[in-house]
Amino acid sequence: MPRTGTAPGQSGPDATIELDPTTVRRAGWGYAPETDGALDPGEIVWTWVPYEELDGRGKDRPVVVMATLSEGNMLAVQLTSTDRSGNADYLPLGEGPWDPARRPSWAGLARVFQVHQGGVRREGTVVDAARYRMIERALRTRYGWR
Repeated sequence: MPRTGTAPGQSGPDATIELDPTTVRRAGWGYAPETDGALDPGEIVWTWVPYEELDGRGKDRPVVVMATLSEGNMLAVQLTSTDRSGNADYLPLGEGPWDPARRPSWAGLARVFQVHQGGVRREGTVVDAARYRMIERALRTRYGWR
């Protein structure tokens, strides 16, 4: 259980961290969201995401779990409802059940994160298989991942 005033994923062994995409060697891809309590590719969860400045600040954000890195550690990308039309660092996803206001969303491709089982807050939402595959293809192409 996080300390009072600390968001899930903000600190400690379950902290969400930004990864250097060139260091990602193996990832277990495959759309497989299940309501079993474990993180699965295709799920949308909320976790603390560090700001790009990496100065210790950040905020609670939705992320799409994309792949398994190791036991309890997953690769994820953040979602935003800020209009990123025409920005190659963001993939347009359109509207989805992850945003109660039904605003269009974009998946960030320029930053990837390692999220931990204990560092997320669940909302019971998933991205559909077609959108998951679209994000996966974009990430694999961008970073040369197999």
